[in-house]
Amino acid sequence: MITIKHLSHHFVMGKKGETKLPVLHDLSFSVNKGEVVSIIGRSGSGKSTLLNLISGFIHPTSGEITINGTDVTGFSEAEFADFRLNQIGFIFQNFQLIPSMTAYQNIELPLILKGINENERKKITEQTLERVGLSQYPNHYPGELSGGQQQRVSIARALVLNPPIILADEPTGSLDSETEASLLEFIRQLNQDLNITFLIITHDQEVARIGSRTLEIQDGHLIKGGNSR
Repeated sequence: MITIKHLSHHFVMGKKGETKLPVLHDLSFSVNKGEVVSIIGRSGSGKSTLLNLISGFIHPTSGEITINGTDVTGFSEAEFADFRLNQIGFIFQNFQLIPSMTAYQNIELPLILKGINENERKKITEQTLERVGLSQYPNHYPGELSGGQQQRVSIARALVLNPPIILADEPTGSLDSETEASLLEFIRQLNQDLNITFLIITHDQEVARIGSRTLEIQDGHLIKGGNSR
């Protein structure tokens, strides 16, 4: 489902690009269909950069990224934007909801971007609200919802186009421990019921245990769960 081969990345610093800041070093690993894989590491280890590379928000310095059988390494921004819309859902630590839009509107937005007609959008959005247990809150704005409810809206938005892969960046980082446990159980259930592949970035060992496998990144090197050398 996701295959990373000899992936390295550095950021170019300075006015003339004279300084290179290495972030990731020769990472290789695979994530199989239907797996929940956790990537753990301290802040600054490179795990968020890895997620941005897999997402296509930045391009790798070297190496290959294959997602669902497609080599996306050389995709343009427009090509990757279209690919993401059809293949990848996202869950963020800070939810990334649009505050001026209701829960319903936030969830509906990817359907609008994909050009789905209004009647079909209504049906899919209502079904997705029900799936995440928020059918009573369609007209609530993010500021009117609890942290756990906001994250469920974020998950619903990630689910609404039925992506085969969901990437989660510190998905419980803004939640209390009780809400975190509930959310992790919900992710497990989605994985079991829908066979969605989850790649979860976290610095928390407790959160990492949700995964069927754990990869560990330290100072940009994959030290557990794959071949980085």
